[in-house]
Amino acid sequence: MLNDDFKNDAFKSQRIVQGFLSSVPERAVRVRIMGEKGFLTVKGIGNDSGTTRFEWEKEISSMEAEKLLELCEPGIIDKQRYFVRSGEHLFEVDVFGLDNQGLIIAEIELYEEDEIFVKPHWIGEEVTGQVHYYNSSLSKKPFKDWS
Repeated sequence: MLNDDFKNDAFKSQRIVQGFLSSVPERAVRVRIMGEKGFLTVKGIGNDSGTTRFEWEKEISSMEAEKLLELCEPGIIDKQRYFVRSGEHLFEVDVFGLDNQGLIIAEIELYEEDEIFVKPHWIGEEVTGQVHYYNSSLSKKPFKDWS
């Protein structure tokens, strides 16, 4: 990210707290509390470029999610997510806290893997497929420990 201009473009933001019951890349299992809702998500391993991978998600109660967070591997992720429209797409921009403070990552869901999209002026370096930026990796080796 070059700057925080995305905050001016955001139409909403929401705090997210999440942990991993399993951070194994072939089958990561995430527990998340977003607003008043809880979610359990299973993600498979990505393709070679890191642009696509299987994902299954189920809404659960926030109380269930809080209990499951207690069982998670060490390294809880806490972040504020900003939702920003750009052209016909939605960017989700995560501003990390705790041990990942200082890290900001923007993500976009594309309809097709090679689809052209409008890049906002505040987008920085492309990090797609760089595993150390995955939340499951950040829970094990947080941004503050990068050299």
